[in-house]
This record gives sequence, structure tokens and C-alpha cells, in this order.
Amino acid sequence: MHPAPSVIVFTAFSGLGFGLLAFLGLNVPDVTGLTAFVFFFIGYALAVGGLLASTFHLGNPQRAIKAFSQWRSSWLSREGVFAVLALCVMGLYAACLIFLNLRLPILGIIGSILCLISVYCTSMIYGQLKTVPRWNQPLTPVLFMMFTLTGGALLAGQVKLAAGLMILLCAVQYAHWLIGDKRLAQSGATIETATGLGHLGKVRLLESPHSGTNYLLKEMAHQVGRKHAVKLRTIALLCLGALPFALLVLTAPGHLSALVAILLHLVGLFAARWLFFAEAEHVVALYYDRHKAA
Repeated sequence: MHPAPSVIVFTAFSGLGFGLLAFLGLNVPDVTGLTAFVFFFIGYALAVGGLLASTFHLGNPQRAIKAFSQWRSSWLSREGVFAVLALCVMGLYAACLIFLNLRLPILGIIGSILCLISVYCTSMIYGQLKTVPRWNQPLTPVLFMMFTLTGGALLAGQVKLAAGLMILLCAVQYAHWLIGDKRLAQSGATIETATGLGHLGKVRLLESPHSGTNYLLKEMAHQVGRKHAVKLRTIALLCLGALPFALLVLTAPGHLSALVAILLHLVGLFAARWLFFAEAEHVVALYYDRHKAA
């Protein structure tokens, strides 16, 4: 699929933001006053910024409010509902902590749970799509949650926990790629099933149905060269876990090393998230015989 920048920013930043807020709701780290304000500001900036970025991918952003009404059947609506609930609950918790020096543990725990539920709903927007076999696998929500927990721990300054989670994240990401590479073939979807002409025999594309590109090709038939995919996967794994892990574990703790680790992790996060969308083979691409990487 075509990796729209707004969607990449949305899934990356909102996950990081809700991850940090989830840790803050559990009193990790133990902060109050101005320090707490800075942590919550970063969490809200990432979460709200990511959510706002997602509206740029809507056909009619002014109608975004209508998405909340379909929560019974739509994971997108559920994501919106739980995101708003999480931000409201965490906002109340943060206000009491920052301005009144009053800690409400139950409220914080509820807010943390809502943050994680919001991220899970985001993951299921993609994970439940049978038309994109690469996403339609059990590891998709696990991958989203690992990104959130790892990034949240890193931003919360939990070095040892973040280092351990980075290794698990890389393992889950690698497994997601291995399983995802086989999903289209395992789904049984072919150009014969896409065109409905399988009963006539082997089908091949004689001539494109369009003289130029169209919405389907732009949004759902992006192609990534195999060599480029391997390079980006390597960069993603190195920056997501290997390099930050080495930096956090093998060097003396400090603000500079933590900042570099966060920046490296962000590079890996964006590389992995770009691949998540770019490598997703939508079955509609079979109709155009565009299912193979260039």
C-alpha cells in the first residue's frame, strides 16, 4: 500500500505518546510539579499530534466527528472513543498531580489501561483486514503494543526495562516480517481469484485497464524492491534495538546517551512503520498483476 506520511506519523507518534502516558499513569517515573508537567506535555504532544496527523488522510476531515458513531462495528471508531477517554482521564490525573500535588492511583491505572486499549484498537484497524493478508495475523496487535511499551519505557527513562523490551520488539518485528512474507500466498488469493476467470485457466495481464494511475493503484498497490526492503529492514532492526541497546547498556547513563538512544529508536520506528505500509499487498493489486515486488 502507498505509505502516506500522515498515517506513518499517526501510528508512530500516537503509539509513543500513549505509551509514555501509560507509564506516567502507573507513577513511572515518580514525578510531580514542573517535572511532571514536562513529561505529560511530551506524552500529550505525541499522542494528540499523532491523532491530528491522521485527519490529513481523511477524504473529508470535517466529517471526522462522525467516525465516533460507529463504535459498535468499527475499530476506527473504537480507537477514537478510547483515545478521547484516555486523554480526558489522564488529563484529570495530570492536573491533580501537577497543580494540587495530589496523586490518584486508581485514576492513573484506569488512564493507563485506556491508553493501551486505544493502541490495541489502532492495531486492529489493520489487523482485521482480510484484504491485506500481511496485516491479518495475530502478531500485528502484538507488534503495535511492543512499539508502544518500548517507546513509552524509553521516554519514561526506564533504561533497563527499555533495553529488555527493545530485544523483544526486534524479535516480534522480525517474526512479523517472516510470517507476513508468506501471508499472501497462504491466503489463496491469485490473479485468477481476483478476476474471477480462474475457471478458464491460467490468467495473465494482457493490457492495463487504465492508461494511467488511479486511486486503487496509488493507495493499495505500492511496490518495494527486494533489495531496498532488506536494507530498510536491517536499518529498522539496528536502530530499533541493537544500537540503542548497546548505547544504554554499555555506556555510562546520562541525558546525552538517552537522547541519542531515543533518536536512534525513532529512526528505526519510522523505517519499520514505512515498511509496514509499503510492503502490505492489498488483494486488489492482483487485478492489476501488481502483487510482486519490483
